[in-house]
Amino acid sequence: MRLLAPLLLAVLAYWGLRRISQRYSLSARQFKWLAGMAAALLIILVLIVMGRLPLQALAAPFLFLLTFLLRNGHWLMRILPMLRPKYQSQSSSQGGSAGPGVSAIKTSWLAMELTHSTGAMDGEVQDGQFAGTRLSDMSLDELLILARECRQDADSIQLLEAYLDRMFPDWRAHAEADVDTEGSGRSRSGGNDSLMTEALALEILGLGGDASREDITAAHRRLMQKMHPDRGGSDYLAQRINQARDFLLRNA
Repeated sequence: MRLLAPLLLAVLAYWGLRRISQRYSLSARQFKWLAGMAAALLIILVLIVMGRLPLQALAAPFLFLLTFLLRNGHWLMRILPMLRPKYQSQSSSQGGSAGPGVSAIKTSWLAMELTHSTGAMDGEVQDGQFAGTRLSDMSLDELLILARECRQDADSIQLLEAYLDRMFPDWRAHAEADVDTEGSGRSRSGGNDSLMTEALALEILGLGGDASREDITAAHRRLMQKMHPDRGGSDYLAQRINQARDFLLRNA
């Protein structure tokens, strides 16, 4: 019976890890890290069950860790997709389509991707001194320099501000006094004259060319649940998502 319990725990742990990996599209490297942590916890549990490890010695740190995970688990799962290896992100962005469950928004300066399931954002700089660099690989100071470079392009600065608002909520406090990046983005937000095309609308909603009206509505609802301003999203991204839905429904 003592041997059966550890075996059952191992099977349940593996099943749980596979479900998490599929749910959050973890890379092989992320899965190995998660499996390693799960294995360590499993060994500790087995030692406790077999009476080899006093429970009192682990009670305090275990309760602390459990409390931390319960409070911050959803944030950790949102961060995981942002930790994929750089080469993986580049290979996915070089294709013509962002793939299912991922929206793509491109401007003169940025090629941005939004993962539907987690709301995670990342992108690649297309112009300037940081061309070819992933936003997730840049420091806040570098991102603010990029903001100064692209501030004359309304779509690019608003898209970059949306990323900064999500990843660095207090970024404006660090901006230099003579650079009013916030004002430049807000002043242009009502005058976005960018033309919407079918290909762009499909990329924004993460849909294929054979999408039905129901698919369009479902994709819009799913994205707005993540990116609506009332849920901590961006006014600019919400506006572009609405424009994409309206365009596709008009031409469906």
